[in-house]
Amino acid sequence: ASHVQERAHPAERAEMKPAQPADDDDDEANSYDSDEATTLGSLEFTLLYDQGNNSLHCNIIRAKGLKPMDSNGLADPYVKLHLLPGASKSTKLRTKTLRNTRNPTWNETLVYHGLTDDDMQRKTLRISVCDEDKFGHNEFIGETRVALKKLKFNQKKNFNVCLERVDGAELEERGRILISLMYSSQLSRLIVGVIRCVHLAAMDANGYSDPFVKICLKPDMGKKAKNKTQTKKKTLNPEFNEEFSYEIKHAELAKKTLDISVWDYDIGKCNDYIGGCRLGITAKGECLKHWYECLKNKDKKIERWHTLLNENHVSSD
Repeated sequence: ASHVQERAHPAERAEMKPAQPADDDDDEANSYDSDEATTLGSLEFTLLYDQGNNSLHCNIIRAKGLKPMDSNGLADPYVKLHLLPGASKSTKLRTKTLRNTRNPTWNETLVYHGLTDDDMQRKTLRISVCDEDKFGHNEFIGETRVALKKLKFNQKKNFNVCLERVDGAELEERGRILISLMYSSQLSRLIVGVIRCVHLAAMDANGYSDPFVKICLKPDMGKKAKNKTQTKKKTLNPEFNEEFSYEIKHAELAKKTLDISVWDYDIGKCNDYIGGCRLGITAKGECLKHWYECLKNKDKKIERWHTLLNENHVSSD
């Protein structure tokens, strides 16, 4: 179980768009029409914003009929809270894990401190129910989202909602990165420019990150495939302006993927993964378009912005 942090840091960027909240009107909240909803289970909780103390009290009461996640037909559920927008570790809180049950009763209150009235207008609370297995792999069961502006200050609101499996539920936007690509026919090299990032997720308790970018050309490029930029201190909008090049035949490029990841440097412990994207023929949307334009337009530098997502990365070696 990850350590629950007590204090939520309010200093996230207002520019990031909040995720669309699940509608919590009472009719909707209690309707069990959808097959999907009944298969995932339901969750009962209360929310109270204490305006005088700038704190949000989330009482996680119980879940019913959770989807069985283990071979014994049961689950080991816990509930995780996350304030959106914002990906700081300090905005994540969680309950204890209850073993071998599909109908857990937590009656646990998790508190966010330091939330302003402005935060209440623009933030969304994401409540996820997950299953913890003995190998430490946590599996997502379902979630619900509440736009905090729906709460009346100093009044407790009760919820009893069907859990949903939101598309891309575990993918959150973590900021954006500006990348340039150019294939130099003269040098037979792919030149990758890491220009800058904006609105990065804050990973440190001070509301900032110490970001650096890693790029890796895959597959089969060995050690020389990996490059990384310098680390920029205490910023969510770092400028790098660094270029890296790979010696490669133009015809080979179509088979390659450029893995781009942004990390928060931590002294003496593992670096935190902020987010990443992959460019290449197997990519989609802007990532595919950028790669295709680079292949098509030799000797022309093409810049594009890409969205960073928090796909799971294990290490930052």
